[in-house]
Amino acid sequence: MAIDYKQAGVDVEAGYSAVRLMKEYVQSTYDKNVVGDLGSFGGFYALDDKADGDVLVAGTDGVGTKLKYAFVLDKHNTIGIDAVAMCVNDIVCQGARPLIFLDYIAISKLVPEKVAEIVKGVAEGCRQASCALIGGETAEMPGFYGEGEYDIAGFSCGIAKKNRIINGSEIKEGDKLVGIRSSGIHSNGFSLVRQLFPAEKEYLTRFDEELGSCPAEVLLTPTRIYVKTVLSLIEKVKVKGIAHITGGGFIENIPRIIPKNLGIKINTSSYEIPTIFRVLQKRAGIEDRKMYNTFNMGIGMVFCVSPDAEEECLRVLKTLGEDPVSLGVVTDKAGVEFE
Repeated sequence: MAIDYKQAGVDVEAGYSAVRLMKEYVQSTYDKNVVGDLGSFGGFYALDDKADGDVLVAGTDGVGTKLKYAFVLDKHNTIGIDAVAMCVNDIVCQGARPLIFLDYIAISKLVPEKVAEIVKGVAEGCRQASCALIGGETAEMPGFYGEGEYDIAGFSCGIAKKNRIINGSEIKEGDKLVGIRSSGIHSNGFSLVRQLFPAEKEYLTRFDEELGSCPAEVLLTPTRIYVKTVLSLIEKVKVKGIAHITGGGFIENIPRIIPKNLGIKINTSSYEIPTIFRVLQKRAGIEDRKMYNTFNMGIGMVFCVSPDAEEECLRVLKTLGEDPVSLGVVTDKAGVEFE
């Protein structure tokens, strides 16, 4: 029997409804320095009225139910990387340089060594993103989380020049989409993953023929941090839009940077989809479109550039150590098509 993300317990439509319902309350707090609205990868706050003035770009996120595997395997030194990645990868989509990071850890019982391992990963993520870990909060909450369980979330703030913010407003029909690889599942879709790879230590540490690896090694691979690549690229190539492929996959995230009257067409044969996603799809028994609406499918970040900049974009990304993909094109038809 097929199982999709909704059947696994995550209703993305309910999430969209929640955003609609909360929007008026959020907007009631805005002042003249708030730039843009809900829906961008980061939130903007201008520090002055100058056209070339500084804008703070902030983002917050957590790791999600990927944590279940960390609990079972008693491996906590990479989860912090995920927490940083989920925040800084969002704000760098706007062309902002991350400055600071703060973490929040809520745990059933405070075990100093465990918390230190978690923060070790947070610090590693911050080094990869070249931002400072300036504080955080650890809350001991007995009786609230299960024995040995915790949650982690983070907040990051970056800075960009107002006249250099990347927001997709210049994107046109015919513009090209260029993708760079993910390190695996990253930190989205794990409510479905856990239905297909049980969170049991004996199972996770046993070699899986289909995967060609132990599930533990694949499932706890930390989310890639793209900050240095993105900041280097935008200094050399005119990039019109950047999408971080997180929850909602291709179908929800790439359209976030595309003007509403336009759409995208993705060439699914432009790169080899990693084994983990093929295995997930086989075990879930779901169609391609649902896979692209749940997972990153091997692409963690997507850039939109004009046709005459695509070749240079690919070249620069290769010099930065990436294996870029000519992924698709912007179309005059709203929505997401696959070919």
